[in-house]
Amino acid sequence: QAQLVESGGGLVQAGGSLRLSCAASGLAFSLYGMAWFRQAPGKEREFVAGIGRSGESAHYKDSVKGPFTISRDNAKNTVYLQMNSLKPEDTAVYYCAARFTFGDTTPVTRGDYALWGQGTQVTVSS
Repeated sequence: QAQLVESGGGLVQAGGSLRLSCAASGLAFSLYGMAWFRQAPGKEREFVAGIGRSGESAHYKDSVKGPFTISRDNAKNTVYLQMNSLKPEDTAVYYCAARFTFGDTTPVTRGDYALWGQGTQVTVSS
């Protein structure tokens, strides 16, 4: 059974950093595009960053370009999100998502991803 498990969330002060991890099991990880989404209270779940199967292509929500970096290690079946210079508005539950694909694209639409993790809470205090 395919599964994604996120970890690394927590409470951090504004300006601090966190590194989220998402460990995949039960799937051919290198054939999946991966993405991070987030959902703040009372808001829609939104795309944060995505990375292609090979790890060579990545793209980001405009507001996190620069401070956030997505990466993956196909040997470890894991995708990461390094978050620097965190702001209170980054507070949300962060979800890992996977999409089987023949290409290297990473859509920004929630409905394009079939497999989701349970989420990890990130709280940034001011």
